[in-house]
Amino acid sequence: MSRAQAWKTFGHDEDAPDATAEERTWQEVLLAATCGVRSSPGSKPSVDRAGAVGAGRLTGTWPG
Repeated sequence: MSRAQAWKTFGHDEDAPDATAEERTWQEVLLAATCGVRSSPGSKPSVDRAGAVGAGRLTGTWPG
């Protein structure tokens, strides 16, 4: 099973989310990272997401 097929099976969506996509949940972002669809699996998407959430809370607007 390819990474894209894994995402379609487990993510229930055509496209995997970017780590900083405001409308996506942590669960979706981490699942996509685990599947390795958007980037290297693991820590980078988690760090990107945490940074975006922190910046959004600090400034009141979502980055990007």
